[in-house]
Amino acid sequence: MERIWSVLPQARLVGGCVRDFLCGRPVHDIDMASPLPPEEATPLLEAAGLKVVPTGLAHGTLTVVHESRPYELTTLRHDVETDGRHAVVAWTDDWREDAARRDFTINALSFDRAGKLHDEFGGVKDLAEGRVRFVGNAARRLEEDALRALRFFRFQARYGSGTPDGEAVAAIRAGVELTRRLSVERVASELLRLLTGPRLLPTLRLMEETTLLNVLLPQAQLVGLARLLDCGNMTEDEEAPSLLAVSSVQAQGRNEESEREERLGLLRLYALCPDEGLGARLKLSRLARHRLHVFAQNIPELSPDMTDDDLRRAAAGQELSLLEDRSWLLQAAELGRPDAGWEALRARIGAMTRPVFPLSGKDGLECGLQPGPALGQWLCRTRDWWLSEGCRPDAQACRQWLAQEIQRSESVR
Repeated sequence: MERIWSVLPQARLVGGCVRDFLCGRPVHDIDMASPLPPEEATPLLEAAGLKVVPTGLAHGTLTVVHESRPYELTTLRHDVETDGRHAVVAWTDDWREDAARRDFTINALSFDRAGKLHDEFGGVKDLAEGRVRFVGNAARRLEEDALRALRFFRFQARYGSGTPDGEAVAAIRAGVELTRRLSVERVASELLRLLTGPRLLPTLRLMEETTLLNVLLPQAQLVGLARLLDCGNMTEDEEAPSLLAVSSVQAQGRNEESEREERLGLLRLYALCPDEGLGARLKLSRLARHRLHVFAQNIPELSPDMTDDDLRRAAAGQELSLLEDRSWLLQAAELGRPDAGWEALRARIGAMTRPVFPLSGKDGLECGLQPGPALGQWLCRTRDWWLSEGCRPDAQACRQWLAQEIQRSESVR
């Protein structure tokens, strides 16, 4: 921070990092604002040895990288034109004007270099009292960007307490049709973030009362999600979701926390709206659509009393994290019965190393096979045998079986 402030002494910490710092919550992303436009700030930062990435010049945003950590820096702005989806902005040097364009009072706070807190719209008081309130007129804020309706519920779940702000709820109910003009990508991103948060059922019920939930997810079924939450032993007021909070299956090659959050969001989304086509309609990523497809197909079969061989066979064909997530959906489907061993099954999945068929085309060639379709067919036969043996044979045993079967086939001819 001091490296950046030495170059841009007027810059301030803004938004979520200030809000979470005041709440005593972990601060993950550092956002800053400055009166200088990007073309003036960039050469100053680079001259100080800081890497600058132009991540959003149209909105005045740069990412300053120091010791591999990103700091987002945005020029002070005010809205020139809005259409409910996008805003045309212009630079300003007025901090209050910039704060006025933010969504909620608790997000309109800033800290300067001297550690002074700037609060233009009563955000500190709202934060202390658990009130999520739009900056200025709620209806106007929604007309500027209808996605703020969905953001209201996400922030209410995380930072609100007591009765939600009446003006905000009334404005969302009156302007719910504005959300139909939003891009599905923006809606999906915000919806998945909401689904990973606390107090989910009360939040979704309030969304249902405003009809926003029906507009966004017409096929939503709160009962399905409630059953999933119940089998995860969650309380309505829980801040950190326990379901998948300590997953036994580790992330591979990705940020573990972000993977876990994505898994949780998709799992809850499917429980809320068990529709395989939802991924396509929300234009989710290919991997997310695949996950929802697997949930819908429910193959291979899972049960708490399956043998170790059966479990290894299942794991050979499907990622361990998918097996684990599917176990939650299956447990929720039969809720009302005792745990019936699902927790023990997840423990077994968590203790596994996913079986991988140990042969490749090279092994087939070494056994005397020629390149071509027959090579692939022999490897498939060997894999079928390996599966029938519970995925236990190692590479040597598989090669030996393959060689014997090839010899037997030739002797028959």
